[in-house]
Amino acid sequence: MGSGSIRRSAGALFRGVLSASRAKAGTFTDVPTTFSASTASTDPTAPNASATTGNAGRAARHGFPLRTVAALASSGLLATPLLAGTAHADPKEPKAPKPPAKMSQIGGDRLGTPGVQVAQTPGAPKLPGPDTLTARSWIVSDAESGKVLAAKNAHWQLAPASTLKMLFADTVLPKFPKDQKHTVKPADLAGMGAGSSLVGIRENLSYSVHDLWLGVFLRSGNDAVHTLSAMNGGTEATVTQMQRHAKELNARDTHVVTPDGYDAPGQVSSAYDLSLFARSGLQNPDFREYCSTASAQFPGDKGKGGKRASFGIQNTNRLLSGDYDIKPYPGIAGVKNGSTTNAGSTFTGVAQRGDRKLLVTVMNPEKKEHNEAYREAAKLLDWGFAAADKVEPVGRLVGPRSEDDGSGAENAKDKGKDADRSTQAALDGDGAKSGAWTALGLTTGALALLGVVAFAVHRRWPLPELVRGRRPRK
Repeated sequence: MGSGSIRRSAGALFRGVLSASRAKAGTFTDVPTTFSASTASTDPTAPNASATTGNAGRAARHGFPLRTVAALASSGLLATPLLAGTAHADPKEPKAPKPPAKMSQIGGDRLGTPGVQVAQTPGAPKLPGPDTLTARSWIVSDAESGKVLAAKNAHWQLAPASTLKMLFADTVLPKFPKDQKHTVKPADLAGMGAGSSLVGIRENLSYSVHDLWLGVFLRSGNDAVHTLSAMNGGTEATVTQMQRHAKELNARDTHVVTPDGYDAPGQVSSAYDLSLFARSGLQNPDFREYCSTASAQFPGDKGKGGKRASFGIQNTNRLLSGDYDIKPYPGIAGVKNGSTTNAGSTFTGVAQRGDRKLLVTVMNPEKKEHNEAYREAAKLLDWGFAAADKVEPVGRLVGPRSEDDGSGAENAKDKGKDADRSTQAALDGDGAKSGAWTALGLTTGALALLGVVAFAVHRRWPLPELVRGRRPRK
């Protein structure tokens, strides 16, 4: 594959990482990251010696050739999602925090009530218990209708880690054409936190916007985020725009401090808000393309004669790309994962089975097993697909303020039905449940020119086919 070429997970078209025997030498190994043993934060791509060694041993026992294991270990692809010392609870550590007694009621009263919320009915499959679903907060919802099938502490404000990059992408992605080039200046990469996950951007080299978004979505590259933020007027301006966009999406649990999700005092979101970001972002075909890309080639350094080399990168969303101890989830089509010291592991995913499209968000499982957030997300998706027509919804994902007044919101018990009607009216007025997305043949460049008008147009529900979509443009 040439520079910028990609491989997507599209049902049977792609089933995750290539087998070890077929992988080309060097594939997925030249992915630079930084690491500090004293760092306060890390994403899944940041390696540590003890964790990598342990995972490499497990991978070898699962049949991976030692050369491949060594290569994966050196690139950090076998690293645990948390720093050394955080994978196992210290008996002297304080007890896990409890959710607030009163939380936001956006989307319905029950979503602001602590604990598991599910309206179980006769014949509905039983929701997995607390030994299986250990996350502090989670939510599973219908991506099209917005109906919340079940939730736990949906509005608990928690550190989001790199799942916040969904809001960054939904805010910034429409602004630049995919083929626009940018030469990276040293100042573009300033201010990244120690231990940041990096895709491997080099100063004084040129990258296309397409390349940069691959770096954001596949490798959760904070260097790619900071470069795009510099193009967007700087980090401070981007944070301001993200906060404004969160407000427009009725995501009132979210406070943005950094554009990349790196741990920062006061930076919080919620499982509910992260689901709103994913649902909004998935209206954009470019967002769908990037978040569903399992592997790609990324531009490297210049060689002799000035020709750019490239190296392989793989999506760190393990339900999309797989791992030595977990398979890609059937029908998965994105969205974003993250991990920091404060946030633990976080994940938002979207999957399709038949005509049903479900969103799931999991935040900070108490069980610190390898890939635990993905396992719990998969359990929720399995349950959601089986239960979708057999349980009563406990709330809903509201639409943007331009379409939905957010009723059913805080202390607004009498507004829920009106909000449901207004949301349904917006859905019905958008071309109903089939083909509304054929109207989205706008290019990214056109979206940037049309600005606010195009922004309102591309927020339509329902979602398009997520799995069997067209091949993305290169």
